[in-house]
Formats: sequence, structure tokens, C-alpha cells
Amino acid sequence: MKLKGTVFKYGDNVDTDVIIPARYLNTHNHQELAAHCLEDLDSSFVQRVKQGDIIVAGSNFGSGSSREHAPIAIKASGVGAVVAKSFARIFYRNAINIGLPIVECDAEINEADQIEIDFDNGKLHDITKNQTWDFAPFPDFLQQIIAAGGLLKSISGGKA
Repeated sequence: MKLKGTVFKYGDNVDTDVIIPARYLNTHNHQELAAHCLEDLDSSFVQRVKQGDIIVAGSNFGSGSSREHAPIAIKASGVGAVVAKSFARIFYRNAINIGLPIVECDAEINEADQIEIDFDNGKLHDITKNQTWDFAPFPDFLQQIIAAGGLLKSISGGKA
């Protein structure tokens, strides 16, 4: 799988309370969650994000509570993938469970750069800078879960 998109750049320790503020956790509607994604960190994010854009962040992305709402809000907002130096353990698993592609890679990428991610071969290419980084691709079974749209869809034949 390959994905190309425009970068939204954030720093270290972007926690789940910033990804989707707790005041919106009373809904499970994915579009409602998407409408408030990152609003306390970047109030214009939801107006600017386009289908397939990519979030790039520093270390410990998704720290905080174990809420699955955070990766759901990101995915439902149209983000195609999240690249970070590291992910909080529970966010990492929740992202895979809901089918949000994530990449651990320490790459020097700037806001608004155009990047391409080759998930199969573990290559992240910054088209803007013509620079490439390697990352450890997921094993086939995790790639299949993400490609199916999440864990439940992968085991139910896409009906979840």
C-alpha cells in the first residue's frame, strides 16, 4: 500500500485529550468526532485537512487515556496516516484496531511538505525535499488488518 499526502506537523506528547477533547466523548458518531479533531491544538485543522493528508509528530503521540475515540477522530477527519517518532502503546494498538495506518519513523519533515509512504517496503519519501527514510514495515497480518479497515472488519469479512 502507498499513500501520498500533505503534512500537518505537530510536536511531542500530543495526547488523546488534545486529539479529541473529553467534552466530545459523549458521542460515538465518527463524523461528529472528526468535526472536533485537534481543535484545542490547531483550531483550523478540520477546515484545512483533505482526504489522505498525513499527520507527522514527534515522540509519544497519542499518550493519555486509552480512548479509541482519538484514532477514530483522526481517521474520520480524512487523515490517511500518522507518522511519529514514537506512539503511546495503547494509541498504537487502537490505531491498528480501527484501521488507521501509523508509521514509527524519526524523519525531519516540515509542515505542508508532500510525502509518500510505501507501507509494504518501509519507505517514507519527502517529495518536497527529495529525501527518503526507512522504517520497519508491519508484518503481513497487521497490514491486512489495516487494509480491511480495522480488526473487526478483518475478522468479519468487512461487515463490522
